[in-house]
Amino acid sequence: MAARTSKVESIVTTGPGPESVHMSEGKYGPYQVVVRSASSTLIVDEPFGAGGLGSGPTPFDLLSAALGSCALMTMRRYATDRGWALDRSVVRVSHERSALASRDRFLMEVQVVGCLTARQLHALVDVATRCPLHVTLARGSDIETRLIQPGDLPDMAIGKTAHMRAMKEACDN
Repeated sequence: MAARTSKVESIVTTGPGPESVHMSEGKYGPYQVVVRSASSTLIVDEPFGAGGLGSGPTPFDLLSAALGSCALMTMRRYATDRGWALDRSVVRVSHERSALASRDRFLMEVQVVGCLTARQLHALVDVATRCPLHVTLARGSDIETRLIQPGDLPDMAIGKTAHMRAMKEACDN
């Protein structure tokens, strides 16, 4: 069998099928993971005091970051589409869960800076709750897990611009 390369192919397309992100164990710590999307690479890890190297955000950090960044992007698109004077927005997301079987709780705090009316501020907070990640987390998801034989998992990350399309849909409603 030929040696496998660690290079991951990245494809951005608008064709049919799901988006994918490729993850593999990192080289330096027991919990370090290399994440490759179609557009970037990052390291995920546990904090130094929890047995990791602290070389990247934790999976829960990424989940909170996905929610907050999606809300920010959706508010920006909504304001830009309407020509509103949104100078800057900041979001902080807190996540907690008391036990593995408990329901997760996210608190998303939104700060908006700009010459905006009360109605515009309310509309921006409202559209933040309709951002694609907020909707995904709030309604829940179906997750299927499959065991794949060595050599059968493609070293590929596929981007489909699905987030941009979903964000547009949230802003149009």
